[in-house]
Amino acid sequence: MAVLRARLGQLVVDCADPGRLARFWAALLGGRPVVRDATWAHVDPPGAPRLAFQQGTRAKTDENRLRLDLVVEDVGRARAAAVRRGALPVGATVTDARGAFQVMRDPEGNEFRFVESGDG
Repeated sequence: MAVLRARLGQLVVDCADPGRLARFWAALLGGRPVVRDATWAHVDPPGAPRLAFQQGTRAKTDENRLRLDLVVEDVGRARAAAVRRGALPVGATVTDARGAFQVMRDPEGNEFRFVESGDG
């Protein structure tokens, strides 16, 4: 049987406002937000796959099945910068034997985490 070799082209997030999320994620990860129209936008963060945002018809009602973990040097500074751009923290920063992380929600409630880069 032949082995399937696929390449990840992009991660697509269903959302209400694609342009808003493209601008939010571009501000966090770098890259230029591209808003094709009211239903589709994307950002190409340096060194990472494209994040695309597609207008969906259903509101987010539960936890994510896919989450982005963003490695940062300082969780507190990252949290503050994301909040200024419209993110919301979920609870307090968690610190354990492996380091620190902070659960966040983007402007449409999609969960992501800042993880300190202590050990990569």
